[in-house]
Amino acid sequence: MPNFDPAEIYEYATRGILALALFVFGLLWLINAPYGRHLRSGWGPTLPARLGWIVMEIPSPIFMAIAYTYGEHSLQAFPLFFLCIFQLHYVHRAIIYPLLARGNHRRIALFTVVLALVFNTVNGALCGWAVSQVCEYDTSWLWDPRFLLGTLIFAFGAGLNLHSDQILRNLRKPGETGYKIPIGGFYRWVSSPNYLGEIVEWFGFALATWSMAGLAFAVFTLANLAPRARANQIWYHEHFKEYPKERRTLIPFIY
Repeated sequence: MPNFDPAEIYEYATRGILALALFVFGLLWLINAPYGRHLRSGWGPTLPARLGWIVMEIPSPIFMAIAYTYGEHSLQAFPLFFLCIFQLHYVHRAIIYPLLARGNHRRIALFTVVLALVFNTVNGALCGWAVSQVCEYDTSWLWDPRFLLGTLIFAFGAGLNLHSDQILRNLRKPGETGYKIPIGGFYRWVSSPNYLGEIVEWFGFALATWSMAGLAFAVFTLANLAPRARANQIWYHEHFKEYPKERRTLIPFIY
């Protein structure tokens, strides 16, 4: 039987995600992923958006926890901290967010759900293995600038993501459908601050954990959401003549 080396699997898998990120970035720059306002015919069967979202996001915290428990450092303070902040994000993203979302009529392509499910399974396992086995943190890590700055960046990104999602959710009253122009918060400056928050969040996680798995995840998040933000910006300008022309796509005053 072949002898699988976990270290080699980890290395090849993280490199694979980085390579996949380049491919996904180029593809999504040309083709809008079929969910939300960009869903269209020709992508096969669809699921209710709420169900599809839960199915595709829930593998990440599950497989993060499973892989984490097999690590030699799983009972140490820093790995436990990284596990907790990862799980807190995904408890919200996989369960609370879809349950609070309005617009029960929405659909999502099954194709999108399957691809995201596969990615989240692999990525969750890699992040769990990275913080509990691959990386080693002693007590000095508490004062390390990478940990301090990374944790602050993660917290800022998470707050920006949550606040921006709340603004979007409150645009519709119960029973309302359709889209409106978001106002307030970072929407003063960019069209997709919810995406900006998530990108910032995972780059903060990558810095705080100082792991290749964290970096690969952050780069993939950027590659996935930057084209999506561009598509949203174009969509807003096409559907709302009064949409603020000074509002940038993703990065205030820059892009």
